Amino acid sequence: MTRRELAHWARQPAQVLVALVFPVMLLLMFGYLIGGGRGVDGEYLDFLVPGMFALTMVFGLEGTMLAVTQDLDKGVIDRFRSMPMADGAVLVGRSAADMLQSALGLAVLTAVAYVLGWRAHGTFGAFLGALGLLLLLRFAMLWIGILLALVAGKPEMVQAVQILVWPVGFLSNALAAPQSMPDWLGTVVEWNPLSQTATAVRDLFGAPGAETGHVWAAVAWPLALLAVFFPLAVRKFGALDE
Repeated sequence: MTRRELAHWARQPAQVLVALVFPVMLLLMFGYLIGGGRGVDGEYLDFLVPGMFALTMVFGLEGTMLAVTQDLDKGVIDRFRSMPMADGAVLVGRSAADMLQSALGLAVLTAVAYVLGWRAHGTFGAFLGALGLLLLLRFAMLWIGILLALVAGKPEMVQAVQILVWPVGFLSNALAAPQSMPDWLGTVVEWNPLSQTATAVRDLFGAPGAETGHVWAAVAWPLALLAVFFPLAVRKFGALDE
């Protein structure tokens, strides 16, 4: 199933390229346009870049959702389900391919951030740990996207469901500190799983003034989401013909 998805990359390289370029465009836009040109400021980059890493782990789910709904709409899923394989195999293959693309996108975004002047100040082990937290969040979000795609069922519904992703992404501390927000909004932002990952990643990257002690939450939140949405997605997949 994973090889099938990778074969789609070879036939449709433009989609892969767009997925790699989009996070870079966001970083440049928020660093140099919306950020008022502060992207050249090292201190601002220390705050912005880890937040952008976390934000891009949430964005891009529409590609996963679109692929799943297209397979449903064309009857491909029905053919797979008639074969002797576990119900989760199709979905795990889809998520594995998406994780490879996410890891590649994270590598490209990291290289661009280094070109812009951003640097990780922590140890190499902490750097790898930060990347691991980011990919863990991505893996959890993928299963939310897969479940939503199975519920939507049609490619035309993806855009409507996709709208839900943007509030989750921007209602976080990826781009602004909760302390600068109204108290009630800051509380909501701090409880966002994306905020926990962004804060933990800033700490592991050694960003000056970064909050500490959030690594456990950055691990617990994605695991909790996986514990809920992974079995729900597999169960929904197994009940598609009911």
